[in-house]
Amino acid sequence: MKTIFDKIISGEIPCDEVFSDDKCLAFKDITPQAPTHILIIPRKRIPSLNQIKKEDQVLLGHLLLKAREIANSCGLESWRTVINTGEEAGQTVFHLHIHIIGGRKLNWPPG
Repeated sequence: MKTIFDKIISGEIPCDEVFSDDKCLAFKDITPQAPTHILIIPRKRIPSLNQIKKEDQVLLGHLLLKAREIANSCGLESWRTVINTGEEAGQTVFHLHIHIIGGRKLNWPPG
């Protein structure tokens, strides 16, 4: 079954795109938790970090490098990256994604 992220990647559902290349897509979160809240999703569907494989190593590095570039392009000097893994951790879409959250003071622990 297609996830909402699969539908965004295919263009079935529009998004407020921030960045796109052949490996990933980044867009503004529709329910932002901070002034800047962007999601980066790989075009390859990986349900969560529990399902990554050695062959995904380059893709995962690419996602993190793009997270830094996107955060910098948004003018963020400090930001948080979050990858929720599993329902109890708050994962609601089972397609690996990285949250870039910033633009305000972020407390710890996150909750």
